[in-house]
Amino acid sequence: MPVTRAALIREIAGTLAAAGIDSARREARLLVRQALGLGDAELIARAELAVEATEAARLRALARRRADGEPLARLTGKREFWSLDFTLSPETLVPRPDTETLVEAALAAFPDRLQPLRVLDLGTGSGALLAALLSERPNAFGIGVDRSEGAARQARANLVALGLGSRAAVLVGDWAAPLGGGFDLVISNPPYIETAAIDRLEVDVRAHDPHMALDGGPDGLAAYRAIAGFLPALLLPGGRAILELGVGQEAAVAQLLVKAGLGIDGPARVDLGGIARALVTTPA
Repeated sequence: MPVTRAALIREIAGTLAAAGIDSARREARLLVRQALGLGDAELIARAELAVEATEAARLRALARRRADGEPLARLTGKREFWSLDFTLSPETLVPRPDTETLVEAALAAFPDRLQPLRVLDLGTGSGALLAALLSERPNAFGIGVDRSEGAARQARANLVALGLGSRAAVLVGDWAAPLGGGFDLVISNPPYIETAAIDRLEVDVRAHDPHMALDGGPDGLAAYRAIAGFLPALLLPGGRAILELGVGQEAAVAQLLVKAGLGIDGPARVDLGGIARALVTTPA
């Protein structure tokens, strides 16, 4: 029996609601819209069009995967960050709203929109942070580095798709090992989960995000130690480095940075949940 787009959305919303997923109706609409390659206006205007049986079966299978805890962004392969659209791959984290706090901190540190900037994004993943900054600072040039070749390829593809490819390069490397200095801004969302805590994370993270992008070592600070060792040589005078923090990590990360000869530019910027999320550090 053919099913319309509207009816399929209602069906999928019921499946998601029964699994306890918040905003089941919104997610059902997004799943159908993105899986069928439709815009909002087309979905609304042609809600009563029938969905082919094979497409309906595929969407029902996706809904069951979502009900089992797979993130919506993994099912659609898309995620919005800083009002920009990013394609994901298995090697990239799903960009999260908390990370937009780093973009806010960077823009506050360099308020002149037209200032030429050299930006370095360590652990670039999907390229979300680098793309967000380049979109806001048209005279900036950025380099993204990731240990994963798959993530680096995806970051490059996203930057090109967003029209930012001419102002960006993406490298594969172990943090800043392939680079010299000369950066105004270094930004990073490094792995910061303690190894033993990964198995206790929510299923959408532990089962679907790449563990290399989550695992911060036994104490969650391994990546910060590595980055702190590079930063004094990377930053220009007057430069800033902005690091994302996990819950309760501000004091420990600040101590590592100070030990490396860096300064701390005030308390960390908090995210919408009130968590200290973006720590700004400066050359000595």
